[in-house]
Amino acid sequence: MSMPKLELVSHHLCPYVQRAVITLVEKDIPHDLTYIDLANKPDWFRQLSPLGKVPVLRVGDDVLFESAVICEYLDEITPGSLHPADPLEKAKHRSWIEFGSSVLNTIAGFYNAPNADAFEQKRQELVDKFVWLEQNLTASPYFAGERFSLVDAVYGPIFRYFNVFETISNSGFFTDTPQVSQWRRSLQARSSIQTAVAADYPERLLTFLKNRNSHLSTLVTV
Repeated sequence: MSMPKLELVSHHLCPYVQRAVITLVEKDIPHDLTYIDLANKPDWFRQLSPLGKVPVLRVGDDVLFESAVICEYLDEITPGSLHPADPLEKAKHRSWIEFGSSVLNTIAGFYNAPNADAFEQKRQELVDKFVWLEQNLTASPYFAGERFSLVDAVYGPIFRYFNVFETISNSGFFTDTPQVSQWRRSLQARSSIQTAVAADYPERLLTFLKNRNSHLSTLVTV
């Protein structure tokens, strides 16, 4: 099977894009990467994306959208799989991928919280979500043990946020979750996750957070 020409339309900070980049790197798939400004979307992108969101994957003359769909497509067109072979285990992995999306929604609520009370509420929601993960992690160094999976591709970008959050405020997200903390460290050491963003990602994220007009933005001192 010949590989189609692939172009991933991206944004520098989008965690959903990072999932796709990690999958592309893990599966050693040649691709082009095009960054856009989501605050000033080019007309050609508006014509490609029915949801107006990234990532979008151009596959020759065809277009795919939604990160989970893109990652599974990339996994299926290449040898080996980043999903378990067993149907039940595969379904469980997909469930935890959806849980990862819910964590990202809570993260957005955290950095957009308008006041200290809402900030604390979202902080506690994140702590609770990591406790759920702690109770369901049964392997290491990755979610399924030695084998890197699409679940890991989802949580690498999630944990990346906290590298920056922790430079602003020590909010104790992982105090009671040692297994999650170890998983986080393992993912941070993975080359595909390290290279899924540009070198200036921390600075870009800090600038983004500082401009949110939120409680967190008042804590940013750089």
